[in-house]
Amino acid sequence: MCGIVGYVGNELATPILIDSLKKLEYRGYDSAGIAVLDGENIIVRKSKGALKVLQERIANETIKGSIGIGHTRWATHGEPSDLNAHPQTNVSGTIAVVHNGIIENHSQLKQWLQSQGTVFKSQTDTEVVAHLINFFYSQTGDIFSAVMDALAKLEGSYALGVLCKNFPDRIIAARNESPLVVGLGKGENFIASDVPALLSHTREVYFLEQKEIAVVYSDHVDLFSTEGERHIREPYHVEWDASSAEKEGYAHFMLKEIHEQPKAILDTMRPRLIKEGGAQGENPIDIKFEELEKQIDWKNVGRIVITACGTASYAGQVAKYAFEKFARLSIEVDIASEYRYRNPIMNANDIFIVISQSGETADTLAALRLVKKAGAKIIAITNCVGSSVSREADYVIYTWAGAEISVASTKAYTAQLVCLYMLALKAGAERKTISQSEYENALLEFESVPQKIEDILKNESVVQKLASQNFNKASVFYIGRRFDSASCLEAALKLKEVSYMHSEAFAAGELKHGPIALIDKDSLVVAIASDVELYDKIHSNIEQVKSRGAQTLVITQDDSGYFSDTADDIIAIPKISAAFAPLLTVIPAQLFAYYCAVLRGNDPDKPRNLAKSVTVE
Repeated sequence: MCGIVGYVGNELATPILIDSLKKLEYRGYDSAGIAVLDGENIIVRKSKGALKVLQERIANETIKGSIGIGHTRWATHGEPSDLNAHPQTNVSGTIAVVHNGIIENHSQLKQWLQSQGTVFKSQTDTEVVAHLINFFYSQTGDIFSAVMDALAKLEGSYALGVLCKNFPDRIIAARNESPLVVGLGKGENFIASDVPALLSHTREVYFLEQKEIAVVYSDHVDLFSTEGERHIREPYHVEWDASSAEKEGYAHFMLKEIHEQPKAILDTMRPRLIKEGGAQGENPIDIKFEELEKQIDWKNVGRIVITACGTASYAGQVAKYAFEKFARLSIEVDIASEYRYRNPIMNANDIFIVISQSGETADTLAALRLVKKAGAKIIAITNCVGSSVSREADYVIYTWAGAEISVASTKAYTAQLVCLYMLALKAGAERKTISQSEYENALLEFESVPQKIEDILKNESVVQKLASQNFNKASVFYIGRRFDSASCLEAALKLKEVSYMHSEAFAAGELKHGPIALIDKDSLVVAIASDVELYDKIHSNIEQVKSRGAQTLVITQDDSGYFSDTADDIIAIPKISAAFAPLLTVIPAQLFAYYCAVLRGNDPDKPRNLAKSVTVE
């Protein structure tokens, strides 16, 4: 996802824009640029490549002006180049635009503008926006009405920042699908794609609503609907610690966030666990979700449908096993990008769970809106307060994981699992599909997870060594059964994302139905084996792949040496019920992916072709 920043105030805009763009580098990009109004002209500087290339270009240049916009671009229309980098301008350079999203009707608009005599310089869809605003501005002489008229013609997703030479006191911002935040300072105000860009300046923000427009001045901000009606609402105070957007001595954000998982899980878990004898009690005896119990009667739920994309969808796959085990409910897990294009069967007594770290995932939002029309209850699980998903669902459960900067999600995944497990356990208790003693024992074990993750992280060097022995494998295959089968999906995805190694996940019992044809001496097979009831089956699968020449690695809680005769290497995890094992087995898988990436010379925080939040299809 591209990064947008903007500043209007009394300080020089350029250093503020550059510093804010640095805070958004984690989102991935291939070019960067700024546009600053120096009082007479809009000065545009942009470069292909890393932000430091742009910094070097302007290092010996003094760009005056206290209002400007900036951008880091992830190419969609047109190759990465200086010309295609943002900001894009109109022909005369009096209007500059930064844009995140995709204008779906840009081809038609471009043809029409060309018929009016407009000359295009870039291959981007964003340049269409600049010229379209200019067309309406030439008719009215008012930049606000010109932007409004242009927005009415746009189809697709956008977060926009618009700067006009003839209105040197304001930036106009607008959003549809793609997120945009307005930061409120003292004598200065900001826009940004994400909160980390603002934290060093302010914690008071507006999360722009769908199709909302903001006119940002140095001393105030006006909010408008698409009909041009002005409205007032209270800003949101961001609680994040600014240090959460810094590496704090870790080599990469990904490694830092892997190590932050015990805290993220505790912060997500503790407010919802009711202790015997009150907050200071020792043992948890119940789970409490404020207001949720008033909205949902678990005894009369027809089925649960979980939809999400990527890592979040794999959390849903684990949840399928958990809901079936604890609550005996019928569960469907759908990839959101497919759900929205099917003709899905929806019932009013279904519970629909959407999962999105950012709360802005385009396909997940589209699925949510489809279900909302059918009248089913929607529970959102997200890490971002004020996000679209959190605002549009009937009920929201926040993963209190803090800012997740690395593109490859780690702590958000385990925090999502915590929320899903708690829902499954609560549903089981309400439906009496587990006894009270089983429920309380499960809560007690569940509460032990953060410390057990700490214990795994203390032995990080074991995983690092195994990565050094396997980072050049041609293919890596993850196999498992039951809960472990679901965990394998996320393990394989992490390795793909950051190391670029070919990796796949299979239910272990499916090996002989086709996948075993891929196994050879250049393969590594990682078996996740946390379920003692299925050790025999997994042991047999390991023997099968080993006989085909594969290197084998087992992640297991077995301490009896059961796999020592077939596994080349073993990663031990602490003892835990098989149902909760996915919260532990994923930790060495994350570390393995991280160290393979580093050993292969990759930056795990900025995996190629990927964005932190996918706000376009």
